Amino acid sequence: QVQLVESGGGLVQAGGSLRLSCVASGTIFSDNTMGWYRQAPGKQRELVAAITAGSTRNYADSVKGRFTISRDNAKNTVYLQMNSLKPEDTAVYYCNAFGRWGASWGQGTQVTVSS
Repeated sequence: QVQLVESGGGLVQAGGSLRLSCVASGTIFSDNTMGWYRQAPGKQRELVAAITAGSTRNYADSVKGRFTISRDNAKNTVYLQMNSLKPEDTAVYYCNAFGRWGASWGQGTQVTVSS
C-alpha cells in the first residue's frame, strides 16, 4: 500500500516562501509521476505541478515562475518550493503519486497566505 505524508504547510505573509515535502513509502518511488494539487474552499482540486520519472516538469499557469517542483529519489521525497506567495495560493495542498499500480493521495497540508 502506497502512503504519502506531506509536511511544510503553514501561515505566511504575501510575498513569502514555503517548501512542501512529501515522503512516499510502499512504492518504487523513482518509477512514479509525482504531483502537487491544491483545493481551496468551494473550489475543485487542481493540479499545481507535476514531475515525471524522467524529471519532466509541468506547472499550472498560475504558478509558473513562482513554484518549483523537484524530487529526490534517494529519499523517496518530492518537494514544492513556493516563492512570491499570494493570498490566492491559500488552499490545502495534496501530494499525488501515479504509476502503473494506480494512484494514491496524501492527507493534505494547509497553506494560508495572508495579505
